Amino acid sequence: MRHYVLLIIGLCYSFSLCAQQREKYEFVRNLPAYADSLIADLTYPLAWGNSSIKDFDAWKQAARQKVFDCMLTPPPAPADGYEAKILFEEQRNGYKARKIEIRLSRYYTVPAYVLIPDGKGPFPAVNCLHDHGAHLFIGKEKMIRPLACEDSTVISDAEEWLKGYEGQFFGDYLAQHGYVVFSADAPMWGERGQKEGARRDRYDMIAGNMMMYGIDLSAYMTYDDIAGTEYLATMPEVDASRIGCTGWSMGAYRAWMLSALSDRIKVGAAVCWMVTTDEQMGFKYSRTENGGFANCFPGLRRWLDYPHIASIACPKPMLFINGTQDKLFPVAGVEKAFTIMHETWESQGAGDRIKTELWDMPHSCGIRSQECVLQFFQKYL
Repeated sequence: MRHYVLLIIGLCYSFSLCAQQREKYEFVRNLPAYADSLIADLTYPLAWGNSSIKDFDAWKQAARQKVFDCMLTPPPAPADGYEAKILFEEQRNGYKARKIEIRLSRYYTVPAYVLIPDGKGPFPAVNCLHDHGAHLFIGKEKMIRPLACEDSTVISDAEEWLKGYEGQFFGDYLAQHGYVVFSADAPMWGERGQKEGARRDRYDMIAGNMMMYGIDLSAYMTYDDIAGTEYLATMPEVDASRIGCTGWSMGAYRAWMLSALSDRIKVGAAVCWMVTTDEQMGFKYSRTENGGFANCFPGLRRWLDYPHIASIACPKPMLFINGTQDKLFPVAGVEKAFTIMHETWESQGAGDRIKTELWDMPHSCGIRSQECVLQFFQKYL
């Protein structure tokens, strides 16, 4: 009885601690109370048009280097190239599906899926970059239908997650139209997760611990996207001069980031991830996509905003789709970002190579969005 009473007292004390508030405070809704002042001090001195560098190619080189500087220490490259082994293969309707494991770094190997169309290649290729969704149990399986070798729990979870894609696996859809498709788990997702199980609240803790090693976890995701694209270019079935990338939500962020930082990428398409920091990180809205460590490179915002980074991809063909009903990305911020990117492409005589769309839709990547991406790839890739 005594132990029971002590337990009740302990629980009550814990709950009271959760509810305790001080009269004076400095942070509100996960933001500093002076967030608006911080935003006012962001001048983006390295943005195209703000920078003292007037030659566009020289600006791209300098801006790209600044991004890499803020990405901290990269993972060491594998000693013997991107070695890959096939773990499982199955035939699907018009294409083969493989599960592979690639050594992308001296530190680790990465599980991935690859879809290869039937027939004689080489084929154009797409790096399909999976979303975040606060759901870490699956990664590559969000983009490509899981292979028969996977556990039934993984298969059923992927089928359930497919609601955000209106029941259509984006990667399989592209493979059916003649593209080699590659999709790998990002760090902390799928088979690169935590031994103790997939929990969203552990991501930030682990990302903080990684910084103690001088490593940025979000940057490792981008470094791996670049390395995965390099591997894709080595495949005999792939035309290395025709590689694109696409994704939804965090996958869209990864797509325009990869387009900006990798010369391998010739065309990029991003569904539901573009905004400006002033609209994203203030108190104007009840909810926005703050992202946290999943898209944070230390110090980078003091130099470049999101659309400025995406503009490093200019003059590549780029497609951006966002939704007016998307509560994560305020329309005002999306429109500002679109304007900045259009001005950059137009300044280089490439205004017809950037396409931005605002549709009456929520945060999703349905069949219409996938069809639009396919048409964009068919035009430019």
